Amino acid sequence: MDFGLKPNHGHVPVMRDRMADLLAPAIEAFGADAVIVDGTLGAGGHTEHFLDTFPLACVIGVDRDPAALRDASNRLGRFGDRFVGVQARFDEIGNAIDEGKGPVFDKARTAGIAGALFDLGVSSMQLDQEERGFAYRVDAPLDMRMDPTTGITAADVLNTYSHGDLARILKTYGDERFAGKIASHVLKEREKEPFTRSGRLVELIYQAIPAATRRTGGHPAKRTFQALRIEVNQELDALENVIPVITDALGSSGRVVFMSYQSLEDKIVKTALNALSTSTTPAGLPMDLPGTAAGFRSITSGAEKASEAEIEQNSRAAPVRVRGVEKLSHPSP
Repeated sequence: MDFGLKPNHGHVPVMRDRMADLLAPAIEAFGADAVIVDGTLGAGGHTEHFLDTFPLACVIGVDRDPAALRDASNRLGRFGDRFVGVQARFDEIGNAIDEGKGPVFDKARTAGIAGALFDLGVSSMQLDQEERGFAYRVDAPLDMRMDPTTGITAADVLNTYSHGDLARILKTYGDERFAGKIASHVLKEREKEPFTRSGRLVELIYQAIPAATRRTGGHPAKRTFQALRIEVNQELDALENVIPVITDALGSSGRVVFMSYQSLEDKIVKTALNALSTSTTPAGLPMDLPGTAAGFRSITSGAEKASEAEIEQNSRAAPVRVRGVEKLSHPSP
């Protein structure tokens, strides 16, 4: 695999081959009825690989970013009607399947989804687009919306949230030790002038965090920017919402895989998938009670990680944690 940004249209797909391997048994079993959901289309790298690898399969690609969806659709145009793009937040995929028109959606409703992938977090393309405000190393407008046409911005959060709410999101979503102190600085500074650009926020964070702490643990603004991005895009709510939606949409023996890049995402995925793949029969009984058998089984051993070789070529693969399940064909009664 070529790990260069240019041949990958600005975003190198993490663990591309492994994602295809995890979904392959289901996609091959579905044959000509196989429909894959790429819930986080981005630059289309995973989808392109799926369409090349599984010549009978079709893909529904979902992205809330209209520019990303447009560019990926152009990239995938060579596949014709085997690819269908949907602009939506990924937890809206159930409505898209129910209401979509055309043979791909007809297959999805009739046979169920064969495979689904959710590559969570922000894409390299968005990080590299300075005007989006995701990156803390350049001065840019404090936007951070994955869909820049709707919703609140990071500036709105900084300029309107109470001290308690700001501290809460910085602590909860960013694991920021100095959440309260940063929130106090924000409230003081916004009285002078509303926040509009990231450079001013980075300067404030440097002032709020003690010098000794700034020298360790990476860039001091990293945790605050992560927390703001998650809040602006309601990323964890969307993740919690989509798990029951996509697992319900899977056909018999269908598979879904989640790629998480920070601990909050992975905790949500781990908890939900463990619940789906665990019997609810009280411990000690010799067999499952009716209606309590697990409807899914895990297809990963714990959380899989990228190889050292891949991380060396693509450092953004380092934090990924992969978990997946398969819908059982005939769960016990």
